[in-house]
Amino acid sequence: MQRVICGLGNPGIEYAGTRHNLGFMVVDRLSERWGVALRPGQGEFYLGEKDGIVLLRPTTFMNLSGIALVQFMQVYRDVEPKNLMVVLDDMDIPFGYIRLRKKGGSAGHKGLESIIYHLGTEDFPRLRIGIGKPDIDPASYVLSPFTDEEREKLPEILELACDAVELWVSDGIDRAMSVFNKRVKEEL
Repeated sequence: MQRVICGLGNPGIEYAGTRHNLGFMVVDRLSERWGVALRPGQGEFYLGEKDGIVLLRPTTFMNLSGIALVQFMQVYRDVEPKNLMVVLDDMDIPFGYIRLRKKGGSAGHKGLESIIYHLGTEDFPRLRIGIGKPDIDPASYVLSPFTDEEREKLPEILELACDAVELWVSDGIDRAMSVFNKRVKEEL
């Protein structure tokens, strides 16, 4: 297996369309682009596969994402953390912007904390999608739906995130970072 793209979010209809489910939204958009259906896996996750690339959606709640990812990696033993891209929301990045990283800490993101804990490493790429700083309690903010204005911009943001993931798949993290992180800096 070459690459795994794991989108983070919360299961259940009550969380669909919330800021915390951006990772799920990117995986769903990639599955549409690639014509890949997601199906239940041998653990707490859905997956779809095309040409050695796996799309993964944990069915655990956000704060337990690492459990589902470890279950996946136990079944598919040939996955190295460097071949795993975790896609998630980030309050420290302005809404609509994305940032790729080779590795690093959780920055307080509970889903990422769970993955780091269960994998035992911070050494895996991630794509952070900005949701902006909240004026309300952060937990309430991430679980709230997008505003009408944000929802209008969401398709463009999802396409940008998908483009970044596809470049990572084809050309690696350094190339994807140089293209997409530079674009973000120029726009700010």
